[in-house]
Amino acid sequence: MNALPFLVLSVVASLLASPSSRALDWRQWRGPLRNDVSAEKGLLKAWPASGPRKLWQFENAGLGYAGFSVVSGRLYTCGARDKTEMIMAIDIQTGKEVWATPVGERYPNDWGDGPRSTPAVDGDHVFALSAKGTLACFQVADGKQVWQTSMVELGGKVPGWGYCESPLVDGDQVVCTPGGDKGAIVALDKRTGKVRWQTTGFTDGAQYPSIVPATIRGVPQYVQLTAKSIVGVGPNDGKILWKTGFSGRVAVIPTPIVAGDQVYVSAGYGAGCKSVRVGDDGQPVLLYENKVMKNHHGGVILYGDHLYGYSDEIGWVCQDFKTGEQVWSSKNLGKGAVTCADGMLYMISEGDGMVVMIDASPKGWSEKGRFKLTPQTTQRKPQGRIWTHPVVSGGKLFLRDQELVSCFDVQAEH
Repeated sequence: MNALPFLVLSVVASLLASPSSRALDWRQWRGPLRNDVSAEKGLLKAWPASGPRKLWQFENAGLGYAGFSVVSGRLYTCGARDKTEMIMAIDIQTGKEVWATPVGERYPNDWGDGPRSTPAVDGDHVFALSAKGTLACFQVADGKQVWQTSMVELGGKVPGWGYCESPLVDGDQVVCTPGGDKGAIVALDKRTGKVRWQTTGFTDGAQYPSIVPATIRGVPQYVQLTAKSIVGVGPNDGKILWKTGFSGRVAVIPTPIVAGDQVYVSAGYGAGCKSVRVGDDGQPVLLYENKVMKNHHGGVILYGDHLYGYSDEIGWVCQDFKTGEQVWSSKNLGKGAVTCADGMLYMISEGDGMVVMIDASPKGWSEKGRFKLTPQTTQRKPQGRIWTHPVVSGGKLFLRDQELVSCFDVQAEH
C-alpha cells in the first residue's frame, strides 16, 4: 500500500491542529476554502456588553469596499487615495502600514468610489484587481509590482458597479472573469500575467461573484455564476464541463457554494436561489429553485447541512442545504454581511454598523453579543453602506468602513 496519501494527511492534520499555522491564514476572498468558514478554534463564545476589546484602528485604508486577506502577520487590502486605487499591507500587531502601491485609476460610483475586490496572497506575491479592471501582481515583501494586465484588453467591459470579483490563485495560474466575446473566464500565468486559456463558447458578461475551485465526482473544475448561467469549466483548458441557466436580475453578486456534487447560488433583486446536483454524466440536475434566500451581497455561509445569510424582505435566514426549505428567520439585525468561525456567525448590519455574534445553529437565533462599530467614516457617499465583509483570522476580528479598518480581539485565551 502506498504510504504517501497517509503521510500527506498526517501533515495536513498537524497543520490544522496549530491555530497559529499558515494553514489558517485568510489568504483570499472568503478564506482558505473560499467558503467564509474559518477552521480556527479557541475563540470567545460570548462578548461582554461593550463588545470584544478593540486592539487598533487604521485610518488611511482609502475609499472603497475591498475585503481583507490576512497572511503571516500582515493584512492586505485595497483602497482609493486621491485619484488612485492602492493595494496596501498593514501589520496586524501594530495596525501600522508596511507599504502601499498603486493598482489603477480610481473608479467613481454613486454608491461609493474605489475598489471592491479582495487581494489574493500566494507565497511571495499578492494579486489585486481594481474596480476598472486592472489585474496586477505584487511582491509581498515591499509591494513592488511584478506585472499587470487589463480585463478590458481581455475582452471585458466594466460592469455597472465596477469589477468586484476577487481573483483566484490556483496552482500556477490566476483565474478571473473579464466577461465578453473573447471568453468570459480567463486563466493567466501567475508569474508573467500571460494568458494560458480563455473560455470559448461561454461569453456572458461579467457580473460580481468570484470563482470557486471544486472537485465534483472526481473532476476538478472552476464554478462561476453570471446573470444568465451557472457554469463549471475545466482548470487546464477552460473547456465548458456543464452549464445551467440562472435568472439573475440587475446584479448577481454572491459567490457560489459547492459541497460534494451539489452547487448552490443565490442573488438579490428578487432572483432567489437555485441548487443543482452534478450527475454521473457530468450534467446538472435541478434540486430546487425558490425565494427563501434572496441574498443581495452580504454572502451566504454553508455550515454543516445548513445555509445562513440575509434574505431580502425575510431577514436573516437558515435554510436546509439539501432541500432548500426555510428552517428559521429573524429580523433581530438589519441587512448585512456574515462570516463564520469556531461555530459562530459574525454579522454586521450595513445600515448602522451593529455587529452581532450568534450560534451557527439550525435551532434558531441564539445571540452571544453585540456592539456598534465606532467610529464610522464621514466620507461614505449617501447611497453607500458598510459593505465590506467581516473577517476573523488569528484570533482577531477585522471590520472596515471605507478608510477606517478596525481590529478586535476575539480570542478566548492568551
